[in-house]
Amino acid sequence: MSEEDGMDDWAAAMAEQAESEAEDEAGGEDVQVAPLEELSDDAPITQEEKKKLDTILDIPVTISMEVGRSQISIRNLLQLNQGSVVELDRVAGEPLDVLVNGTLIAHGEVVVVNDKFGIRLTDVISQIERIKKLR
Repeated sequence: MSEEDGMDDWAAAMAEQAESEAEDEAGGEDVQVAPLEELSDDAPITQEEKKKLDTILDIPVTISMEVGRSQISIRNLLQLNQGSVVELDRVAGEPLDVLVNGTLIAHGEVVVVNDKFGIRLTDVISQIERIKKLR
């Protein structure tokens, strides 16, 4: 299977999910449309700014999804073996944390397409909140 086929499967799965959500909304509660500001190109990017942006766009970062955490003593850690169960601080069905270089940026839910795991972002942390957490 080629990489394009995999992307087509993901695109099809996402389209199917969007259709399902649209059907749920159509028969469900009243939905209010939030007013959104139009994005505008008031200040075009200068050549120097574009060069700076191009410099950072290729920097690799580590993205990870966290199911939950637990603190245990070293004694209990050393007693873990195959089949051991470690209780996490999350309830089943609770969204996962999406971390970039260890910083929380979003929450999401697990999806499976063609036996591969992925994550659908359900809530992205605002830039202001991310900056506050850095301090």
